[in-house]
Amino acid sequence: MSVALLLLACAAVTRALVVEAQASTPTPMPPGARVDRLLVRKADRTLQAFSGDRLVATFRAAMGRGGLGPKRMEGDGRTPEGQYRIDSRHHSREFHRFLHVSYPNREDRARYRAGRRDGTIPAGTGIGGDIGVHGTPSWAALIPFSREVGWTEGCIAIASNEAQQLYEAVVPDAPIEILP
Repeated sequence: MSVALLLLACAAVTRALVVEAQASTPTPMPPGARVDRLLVRKADRTLQAFSGDRLVATFRAAMGRGGLGPKRMEGDGRTPEGQYRIDSRHHSREFHRFLHVSYPNREDRARYRAGRRDGTIPAGTGIGGDIGVHGTPSWAALIPFSREVGWTEGCIAIASNEAQQLYEAVVPDAPIEILP
């Protein structure tokens, strides 16, 4: 009886993963698209690219290893939450392309100061930085579901070919909203 239940449970989990994968299938970036706004939904592990009010692409994304909740300090492994801008971009040897996010913002600094005052952020710990949207390192291709788990230090990671497309399409100073 327990073997039958185990097989039934495995079948249910497999079906759930397939249904989730089908429901969250990324939509590719159309050629020549111009992206002027990004929206990240951490709980859904998605990054959406917009041109005006029109959704032009959706990407599956890995988030910070620290789980849900706003980034509080350097080393917590969390992806920030709030309103930011893509304030610079560069090529990256490890991550292919990197779109820098303007973390920390005013709310992040206030949260950090409050944590330092109440002792929940240890002395000598900084607020963190160098957060961005980037491609995946070569080792990530070896891990099934690498975009289904949090492995970054707080960044938003998409497939390297998608990062290339986004890198080419995002306008300078584009807003990026990161939701829980």
